[in-house]
Amino acid sequence: MGMRSLFGVAALLLVLTGCNPSPDPGSASSPQSPSSSASLPGARSAFLEKYWRRPLAPQGAAPENFSALEASLAPSACGTCHPRQFEDWKSALHSRAMSPGLFGQLQEMGAAAGDDHQACLQCHAPLAEQGEHLRQTLANAPHSVPPRPDGVSHAHGLTCAGCHVRNRQVFGPPRKDGSAPPRQLPHDGWQATDAFEDSRFCAACHQFEADGPTLNGKLLENTYEEWRASRHARENRSCQSCHMPDRRHLWRGIHDPEMVKSGLGIESSPPIISKGQVSAQLQITNRAVGHAFPTYVTPRVWVEIGQESAGGKMIASTIERHLIARDVSLDLTMEKSDTRIMPDETRRYVYRRNLHPRAIALTTRIVVEPDAFYADFYRATLKDQDVRIGRKAIDRALQHAEQTPYAIYLSRQKVP
Repeated sequence: MGMRSLFGVAALLLVLTGCNPSPDPGSASSPQSPSSSASLPGARSAFLEKYWRRPLAPQGAAPENFSALEASLAPSACGTCHPRQFEDWKSALHSRAMSPGLFGQLQEMGAAAGDDHQACLQCHAPLAEQGEHLRQTLANAPHSVPPRPDGVSHAHGLTCAGCHVRNRQVFGPPRKDGSAPPRQLPHDGWQATDAFEDSRFCAACHQFEADGPTLNGKLLENTYEEWRASRHARENRSCQSCHMPDRRHLWRGIHDPEMVKSGLGIESSPPIISKGQVSAQLQITNRAVGHAFPTYVTPRVWVEIGQESAGGKMIASTIERHLIARDVSLDLTMEKSDTRIMPDETRRYVYRRNLHPRAIALTTRIVVEPDAFYADFYRATLKDQDVRIGRKAIDRALQHAEQTPYAIYLSRQKVP
């Protein structure tokens, strides 16, 4: 696969963006707040469509009455008065949205490819000022470029301002008691709107548009629509209720073992020996993941069942492996299989094999590879000798991706 086709893949898969999808105004959403400036569904839809119109317009000059701290767009400036939100953000993937893998590809594109950059930046670093800082960084390579005077850096990824500031005006959800914020607060308070509690706010970067790239008749990223078709939407359980509980800015997902385990019901039966065979059953239920498990094409989940010897290793000839994923070709031309588990669906795996003479236990494990597709993409990219400028960053991204797999379930049951 050549450079052009590889970076075509990157534009689709590393963006994770819906490009202002404008979903159905009548879709399920979180409860309304009477104090909101966009509390009615129609008004909320119009607000979100305008709010997430990309590329975002430059913020412009700060009001004259703003202090230097109020005028700064740096996340650390916001953290002065919002320390918990800032600490949450620093621990979350949103703060690392400008990952080495993405930056390495932007390096290969070069400083002059501003329009091409936007395919990624509109979600990974959406401020117009971040796009300009990226251009300066690429143009001045290999020398580093400090953050702009307004505190903006492309390296900050999806920042506080990327979600909360438009034209130097701060927006956010109403207070928990529904009251409106007083104007005497720093940066003149904030414009309260319950659109921040609507799943469509997240859909702006987690749902491709209806005419977006598809395989086998399904959009490559369809998280919002998967949620909308589930009972979670009918029960008004928004994206934020799971990924931002108590308004925490953590956005935990497929990279977080505890988050993943909390959404699944996993049961395994004891092994049964009969006529020289060992049999057992594993059952996985998507009971609380509000969309497909996993939702996107990047993760892979492996179910492995096999017999274990006294040495503590699984006997290779006895192992059965089952893939839970939307498995697509690296060039995005073919969907090989789609074995994801939909909301409230139960998947059963029946194991029945001859009992190995050295077997002392039946082992079942479930392993999650959050960045499986990315790892394959980075490996293919590094094989291309034309990739030079971004090679170091992409190699670093591969090393990280190879360290992210983890087990969410492990069972060792003695063979009778």
